[in-house]
Parts: sequence; structure tokens; C-alpha cells
Amino acid sequence: MHFTVDGAQVVEAVASGRFAMIFMDCHMPNLDGFGATRAIRAAEAAGARIPIVAMTANAFKEDRDACLAAGMDDYLPKPVRIRDLRAAVDRWAASGQADAVPARRS
Repeated sequence: MHFTVDGAQVVEAVASGRFAMIFMDCHMPNLDGFGATRAIRAAEAAGARIPIVAMTANAFKEDRDACLAAGMDDYLPKPVRIRDLRAAVDRWAASGQADAVPARRS
């Protein structure tokens, strides 16, 4: 498990390590979750895709659509319920995508 303070740190952590899944806060300083997701997706190798699950207090359909349009795979509105969190982990672990490894670019 790895925690970061801002979106730029998320992108840096993903580029330097292996992660099975990312829970992305949409509103972070320096680089928001939308920008961080786009950067992660741009760096992924073909066929490699880490599941990114949005976690946001914005709970309208437009907010969910914005998360998916940025490249996130799933969406959990806050406050997050344990059963919803567990379902997201199970869903993406079962998909096989949770074993993806991001590309490292020089």
C-alpha cells in the first residue's frame, strides 16, 4: 500500500513501482486525479492497464462520466462504504487487469 499527497506524486509512484490497483482522489493539489490518470494512461505500455478507481465526493452522473472520460475504470462516491470498496477490489481483481504493470519511460 502506498499513500501520496498530490497527483504528481501518484504519477511518480506509479512510474517507479508496481501497483495492482489505484484508488484515485479526484481533487488533489498540484495535479488533480484527472490529470494524474491521463499521465498514467499515457505512460502505460500497450495492453498494460492498471485499474484506476475514482474516489470523489462529487456524486452526480456527470462526475462519474468525467472520471471515466479521463481514463479511470470505476467510480466510488464518498463517503465510501466498505461493501462498495470490497466490490470494486473484487471486480478488478477478477478482471485480471489488477496484475498490469505500467510502462517505464526513459
